[in-house]
Amino acid sequence: MHTTLVLFRQDLRLADNPALYEAAQAGAVVPVYVLDDTSPDEWRMGGASRWWLHHSLTSLAHDLTQQGSRLILRRGELEAEILRLAQQTGAQAVVWNCGYEPFAQEGEKRLADALQKRSVATRGFHGNLLFTPGSILTKAGQNFSVFTPFWRTALQASPPAAPMKRPRKLAAPSRWPSSDKLASWKLLPTKPDWSGGLRQNWKPGEATARQTLSEFIDDKLSHYGAGRDRPAIQATSRLSPHLHWGEISPRQIWHAVQAHIHRHPAAGQNGSKFLSELGWREFSYNVLYVHSHLPERNLRQNFDKFPWRRDAAALKAWQRGRTGYPIVDAGMRELWHSGTMHNRVRMIVASFLIKHLLIDWRHGERWFWDTLVDADLANNAFNWQWVAGSGADAAPYFRIFNPVLQGEKFDAKGEYVARFVPELKNLDPRLIHAPWRADAASLKTAGVVLGKTYPKPMVDHDAARQRALAALAHMKTQVKELAA
Repeated sequence: MHTTLVLFRQDLRLADNPALYEAAQAGAVVPVYVLDDTSPDEWRMGGASRWWLHHSLTSLAHDLTQQGSRLILRRGELEAEILRLAQQTGAQAVVWNCGYEPFAQEGEKRLADALQKRSVATRGFHGNLLFTPGSILTKAGQNFSVFTPFWRTALQASPPAAPMKRPRKLAAPSRWPSSDKLASWKLLPTKPDWSGGLRQNWKPGEATARQTLSEFIDDKLSHYGAGRDRPAIQATSRLSPHLHWGEISPRQIWHAVQAHIHRHPAAGQNGSKFLSELGWREFSYNVLYVHSHLPERNLRQNFDKFPWRRDAAALKAWQRGRTGYPIVDAGMRELWHSGTMHNRVRMIVASFLIKHLLIDWRHGERWFWDTLVDADLANNAFNWQWVAGSGADAAPYFRIFNPVLQGEKFDAKGEYVARFVPELKNLDPRLIHAPWRADAASLKTAGVVLGKTYPKPMVDHDAARQRALAALAHMKTQVKELAA
């Protein structure tokens, strides 16, 4: 019987999985996941990602068992493990859904070359994005550097293909190879077990992803445009980690939303706004595809001359949500507790680190990489550079969020801050975003002692803003002198 190895990576689903679907049509299927810890240390999976992976693999293994199959787990260098499995199973082919991170592309090429030398057929499918990177181009045949024309052009292209159904049957090979026990990988934290908040907030797996999409479309999509910037309410889709791990595909999301808009035309504006967020993800991957150094280097080389500060104590205070600015601290504590952060607040905390503290965006990028359950190389790098002003279609550096005004605008009742910074929950909502402005009686009534129960602001906003603008001016001077 023809046997195909299906290599799972960030496509941990059975439905709309092109590699799995095609393999099922050809004969026996051996699903396999390889934990390759030989990737560059800097981009090896962080702690939150490992937690999610453990539970997502558990879910995938269960779903495969229901199909009469099983998931083979191996740990080691990808090429070596797949070559070994191909020999052990007598596989005639190895297939996968393409990754677009630089190390994923390099690994796929090495794997394909090694397998072909052994007369094992290979094929990579495109199943993790709506549009293949490099396929959406300007009229001059160039890659886009600005999102809006990129997305406008993408919307005029042929629509994404309809999602594939899950295979009805997965034929077993004549002999199953051995498999690691998932527990032996020790992906879950133990001493200490810091994952309680993750368990409370998330349930990884394809079934949950489908349910989350359905509930979002039915209950939240019609209010998405108005509610998406309000961190105190659940107005966003909460699909990002499911999408990152491939428990649901962007095509499934696209077609489900389009079908809803067709049935309910009044939802068109909100639906289009939501789909543009998928477009932002597509754009991020296109930028990474063209600029493989995106996670490590400024796209705008002028920023190589930016006078970043080295301040380990300030960085730690930001990481732990102890800056003295409640909306910033709420966001950082939400991240630590739940492995995610509301999108509006992500922009606020990133701006604070880069512009109030003058700390290099790459420190924030690495912290998010370790703590986010949806840590995605393209999105993470692209968005940090966007806030810093050093990336593609970036916000200008001189746009400096006032964290107090941001809190008052998007968390007017102080509910989000009260949830994640409980030491301030008894403060009047009119004071909660700037407790240092409260009079002594109000602070006493609320049980707040600045500098003890809650920190004083680590920087003054106006002074920090002037310092950031001076740093920008210094960078421009340095660049001009070099060019002279």
